[in-house]
Amino acid sequence: MKLSNIIMIIGAISISGLFLFPLWSITLEAPQYPTPLSMDIYINKFEDYRPHDIKNINLMNHYVGMDPIPETIPEFTIFPIVIGVMSVVGIAIGIFKSRKWFLGWFITMTLLAIAGLIDFYIWEYEYGHNLDPHAIMKFTDPDGNPMGFQPPFFGTEQILNFVAHSYPGIGAFLLGAGLLLSLIAYIVAGREKSNIKV
Repeated sequence: MKLSNIIMIIGAISISGLFLFPLWSITLEAPQYPTPLSMDIYINKFEDYRPHDIKNINLMNHYVGMDPIPETIPEFTIFPIVIGVMSVVGIAIGIFKSRKWFLGWFITMTLLAIAGLIDFYIWEYEYGHNLDPHAIMKFTDPDGNPMGFQPPFFGTEQILNFVAHSYPGIGAFLLGAGLLLSLIAYIVAGREKSNIKV
């Protein structure tokens, strides 16, 4: 088996790490919580970083009119299927196919990853802006408009007395590694083809 095929197989296997490790993590720090509240987002669930973190986040969010973090969303059904299929297809391509298939898998997986990030941003936006008008506490921005509580898509942001952190988890890095490896496989396959012609 050629080196390019081996690299492609490793890349396809790498993305299956999303079943084991979180894709994203969100942490909230505030003076009233000596220990920050955190939740990990997997491709199939939301999970407490520490026991009862999500419950405490929901209690806080209730006062400003935010919906509770749901136990499940439609994406938790769709994403595992997509990742599972793409991992199996990628392994099959690594075993049976050649260079152009490596590129095709890389492009397809990249587009799916971008679509997933866009979906994540939309979910965050709706979660932070679709507030109950009858909430106990109401806040407005300097212009007098209702204030949103959307966590940052990436990075750190001050939201009232909270500091919110939003960063990729190990699963996201494994996804990135899988994409990079498939691109490397494509490049290596090109060099292998050139060497054969010489």
